[in-house]
Amino acid sequence: MATSGTYVTEVPLKGTAEKHYKMWRNDNHLFPDVVGHHIQGVTVHEGEWDSHGSIKIWNYTLDGKEEVFKERREMDDENKTTKVIGLEGHIMEQFKVCEFDYKFIPKSEDDCVCKITMIWEKHNDESPEPSSYMKFVKSMVVDLEDHILKA
Repeated sequence: MATSGTYVTEVPLKGTAEKHYKMWRNDNHLFPDVVGHHIQGVTVHEGEWDSHGSIKIWNYTLDGKEEVFKERREMDDENKTTKVIGLEGHIMEQFKVCEFDYKFIPKSEDDCVCKITMIWEKHNDESPEPSSYMKFVKSMVVDLEDHILKA
């Protein structure tokens, strides 16, 4: 079993890359209302909602279990990419490194793709690979689409 790796997936979405990127960059405070079945709460621990380097604490449900994730956020407006770097929480008990990149790529005037890249490194061989976390974030991207189209 690998001790580190990278998962990559592309999620086709309706709506512009700009609208999707804005949701991930600026509107995290809306996630509990929009995708409450995934995210029950998010708070800013340091910085502002939309500031580069801000630190947020997320309360979420994965496979029926409530978990917490503390992360630092980096934004690249030119490439419409948000990087989430894991600092503490349930996932960080198993992994030394856990990063998610969400890159929103225009495909047409009204459609885009979200390229999700997850980089991970386990503390030890006994920890399972984080495929459930990749499925979770992919599902969240898909489930946010309806809200973005209505906005």
